[in-house]
Amino acid sequence: MTVALVVLAVLVLLAAAVVVLAIRARHMQIWLGSYLRRRLPPRPASGPVHVMFAFVDHFEPNWGRVDLATQRARVDRWCRDYRALADRHRDADGRPPQHSFFYPEEEYVEEHLDKLAALCADGYGEIEIHLHHDNDTPENFTATINRFNKLLHERHGALPRDPATGQLRFGFIHGNWCLDNSRADGRWCGINNELILLRELGCYADFTLPSAPSETQTSTVNSIYYATDDPARPKSHDTGVPVRVGGAPSGDLMIVQGPLGLNWRERRLGLVPRIENADVRRGCPPTPARVDHWVRTGIHVEGRPEWIFVKVHTHGTQERDMDTLLGEAAERMHAHLERAYNDGTNHVLHYVTAREMYNIIKAAEAGKTGNPGDWRDYELPPPPHRTRAGTASAAREVAE
Repeated sequence: MTVALVVLAVLVLLAAAVVVLAIRARHMQIWLGSYLRRRLPPRPASGPVHVMFAFVDHFEPNWGRVDLATQRARVDRWCRDYRALADRHRDADGRPPQHSFFYPEEEYVEEHLDKLAALCADGYGEIEIHLHHDNDTPENFTATINRFNKLLHERHGALPRDPATGQLRFGFIHGNWCLDNSRADGRWCGINNELILLRELGCYADFTLPSAPSETQTSTVNSIYYATDDPARPKSHDTGVPVRVGGAPSGDLMIVQGPLGLNWRERRLGLVPRIENADVRRGCPPTPARVDHWVRTGIHVEGRPEWIFVKVHTHGTQERDMDTLLGEAAERMHAHLERAYNDGTNHVLHYVTAREMYNIIKAAEAGKTGNPGDWRDYELPPPPHRTRAGTASAAREVAE
């Protein structure tokens, strides 16, 4: 009996050690405690739950350092196949799925942006800013973003101007997940005051997270919050102040996170839960079970649990993933969203861009109620190409 107990104790210790190693190998110790302590939002006493669904894309035509012909083929397929996909789906407001193209400054090619701008002008999404940089300086970062802002707006009709200040405003995704110098070795950024710089440059919100299993993941999960920069240290957005109804902006930058957690329904080897990090690609397709998990996570503005914000992400130009993003898997995802979360009684679905998601968040903060689709342009207007699209659409309706 004594020997058996010793053997059992050894096995338990070995199992515990394996679990700890597995957790640390995927940097889960950063966020797992916050995830386990978090309570799901309460169901509203009456009325439907509104689901805002945004798809943000680290859209990199030159991924893998390919030739121009390959880049063109990637962009052309998106502009062709996304139109066809989106035209088969509608939300409660009659709008097709919206795709937010976060385009990397360092991969700028005029003809690629012209094509994406035309796609967006037809009502399928908007263009925002993505940046990969390393060992950067505040001066160079500021010059780079200012130059790219101006280029996107003046040449391609992207990015709105703030009605109050006239400043160009943009959403941001950081390359390699390293917002505010958040890697331990300092690679792929180099700037500890990046949140301050982004605010000064006109960034309305960051959409980088979640980044698990990367070490850049924050301890804060499944939240919409304001982060305050500390220029003396990196990763200042690790924690912050939740956006809440009746609250006021604080700190330097709004952080809009997507769902992060453990997926027990689609376990590895039938035993080990997968990390659910809202990444969509061939190896992690957007199954109905994942969609249900995203909605069930219930990311919301505090005090408005009946408005749920679902932000998922991808790297859309990688050939191995395009069939998933533009084919049958995406069809099933949208069909499930529209079937399960758009009955008008229990749920109402709204396809939104990153900018529109931000506007609806700000409307919730200001205490607005009713149909959140009415607040898509609450603070920041559509960029010029969307305005032109609306004018053209109205003209077509008159002609018909």
